[in-house]
Amino acid sequence: MNILQKICFVLLLTTFSSVYGWDCFKDKNIDNCSVKAEQGNAESQYHLGVMYQRGDGVFRDYNEAVKWYRKSAEQGHSDAQYNLGIMYERGHGVPQDYKEAVKWYKKSAEQGESLAQYNLGVMYERGDGVPQVHKEAVKWYKESAELGHSGAQYNLGIMYERGYGVLQNYKEAVKWYTKAAEQGLSGAQYNLGVMYERGHGVPQDYNEVVKWYKKSAEQGHSSGQFNLGLMYERVHGVPQDYKESVKWYRKSAEQGHSEAQYHLGVMYERGHGVLQDYNEAVKWYRTPAEQGHSEAQYHLGVMYERGHGAPQDYNEVVKWYRKSAEQGNASAQSNLGVMYENGQGVPQDYNEAVKWYRLAAEQGDASAQSNLGGSYAKGLGVHQDYKEAVLWYRKAAEQGHSGAQYNLGVMYDEGRGVVQDYKEAVLWYRKAAEQGHSGAQYNLGVMYDEGRGVVQDYKEAVLWYRKAAEQGHSGAQYNLGVMYDEGRGVVQDYKEAVLWYRKAAEQGHSGAQYNLGIMYDEGQGVPQDYKEAVKWTRLAAEQGHSGAQYHLGNNYRKGQGVPQDYKEAFKWTRLAAEQGLPQAQFRLGVMYSKGQGVHQDYKEAVKWYRKVAVAIVEEQSKNKGVLLTLAIIGLILIVFLRWVYRLIRKIILGRVHKEQEREKEQVHREQERQCCREKERQEPDQSRKKREKPKNSNEKKRSYEEILGLSSGWTKSDLKSAYRNKCQQTHPDKWKDFPEDIAQRLEEEYKEVQEAYKYLSKK
Repeated sequence: MNILQKICFVLLLTTFSSVYGWDCFKDKNIDNCSVKAEQGNAESQYHLGVMYQRGDGVFRDYNEAVKWYRKSAEQGHSDAQYNLGIMYERGHGVPQDYKEAVKWYKKSAEQGESLAQYNLGVMYERGDGVPQVHKEAVKWYKESAELGHSGAQYNLGIMYERGYGVLQNYKEAVKWYTKAAEQGLSGAQYNLGVMYERGHGVPQDYNEVVKWYKKSAEQGHSSGQFNLGLMYERVHGVPQDYKESVKWYRKSAEQGHSEAQYHLGVMYERGHGVLQDYNEAVKWYRTPAEQGHSEAQYHLGVMYERGHGAPQDYNEVVKWYRKSAEQGNASAQSNLGVMYENGQGVPQDYNEAVKWYRLAAEQGDASAQSNLGGSYAKGLGVHQDYKEAVLWYRKAAEQGHSGAQYNLGVMYDEGRGVVQDYKEAVLWYRKAAEQGHSGAQYNLGVMYDEGRGVVQDYKEAVLWYRKAAEQGHSGAQYNLGVMYDEGRGVVQDYKEAVLWYRKAAEQGHSGAQYNLGIMYDEGQGVPQDYKEAVKWTRLAAEQGHSGAQYHLGNNYRKGQGVPQDYKEAFKWTRLAAEQGLPQAQFRLGVMYSKGQGVHQDYKEAVKWYRKVAVAIVEEQSKNKGVLLTLAIIGLILIVFLRWVYRLIRKIILGRVHKEQEREKEQVHREQERQCCREKERQEPDQSRKKREKPKNSNEKKRSYEEILGLSSGWTKSDLKSAYRNKCQQTHPDKWKDFPEDIAQRLEEEYKEVQEAYKYLSKK
């Protein structure tokens, strides 16, 4: 028997035994199969094993399945060998044993069984039961793939795509993905879509991408569903359709695909393809965030920060930003820095803020670069360094960050960290302004208004003021009001001026509040209304606006819009004067000179007039001459008033003095008469004795004791006390206004007192 005859015999025998054994399996007759199996029929043994494995016509029994698979396998039955390999791989009916699995897979594979070849390739790829050898894996995948096994074709495509066991070859990868995809394998369809999207092994073709993603998605492949959603969102290969995008995101998300869950959250947050629903957004962000999805964690933090779909909670904000930041998410790092800088959800810590800003900035995050520049400019968490500030502002500005462009403009405008350059300032202000940055629009308006870095152009100034004002920038609203008030760049229009002043004033802009008060005061653009004028002027004055303080003082002085009150007028005028406002200083001088709301004080008046004079010398404004005239008039007035005051005072005091002299003379005369009557009652001898000098020391002593009014046994303390009393009674200065004869007599008595004290002190 030749080789060909042997082959034919084997095929015939196999066919016969297969048919013979199949009957029992088809009929699910366990008895028939058992009989034939017991007789040694390999096909019946195999099918009996399948019946026990599946529980077809008999109770499932893995042990019996293994028993009959083994009998059949040992006879060379390839399917039995393959199934026995599966039982060992899964540990069904036998202890799990990858080596035994490989052994039986190999026997089956060598007989050309594609399933066994595929599984054997998997074992070599994973290193289960054999050393991991990618080349062997490729060998067996290829054999199985060429027999049409879709799984092997798919895996072989992966090996070529990644360069595992073979040289990386995208074309070969595409070839095998295509074969598997055309057999309906969803994973291969998805991967084939990826190859077309990336242009690997084939020209990039979004139509093909969408085609294969859709085939994969329709079979429930979660990644295919997600990617198809992306195509509809990003307009690749299909018209943009947010509803379709949401549809496929949802299908994928419901299978637990974290990227799809995150993107579905984004769609709900933005209201794309669905009604905007922050609660749903938070729901879909939370699931992937809890699984460690950094973008979802970041967005969940944003929702908590804004109070969208969840209560505003800075602790939760910090928690989610930190989780994302620690994974390297630059946006989360930047925002976490902001939380530390502002002390929200964490204690304020500028060093920590700088740490997170820097991590994000070094990744190229423009917001972080701008914030890091701000830290250097302000010296928060780092040493103040304008050059470093400029460096980081520039990095962010060159990426188009409007805030950084604005700040870089400010640095050039003020000459901080760079040489002052108004043209460069204008350049950066313009870049930010064209992106809608209100601060930059306002500053650009100022540059045109003042002609710095550009040719002065009031119309351009108005244009940029208006853009910023319409965004609610109070400074721009105020300046736009001024332009309408003064008719610069626009036709003068007091009503428009009032409109813009009011908008700025309602935001608390003190200059606008003051100017609005003036408009009401003067009846420009609005009916004259002193009460409204006082209302707005007071708001500005309470913020420290010197002009408003001065005008409020005038309102109280004149009684316009408020009851006349000089004390209140003085209070507000003084506050303005202390800020250096010349008009207020002059008015304060007038109030001191007239005694309005304060005690009349010419020295204080002169002090404030002098301040006005000094200010005028230094002042280089158009109103200099007027103020100087007022100051001179004030000084002349104060000199004149002081002269008048002294003249009147002299006249009045002269009259008062003459009247006092007359009253004193009458009193002296009455005292003299009383004194004379008293002297007459006294003995003449006694009076003379006091005036006569004693002849001996004892008499002299007694005489001096009588003069001082001392009794016998006096002490030095008594002497001093008596001396002080007599001095007070007889001192000439006390009686200098008395008539001359009386004064002379008292002077003689004073001398006697002095002589008596001098004599007795020596005793």
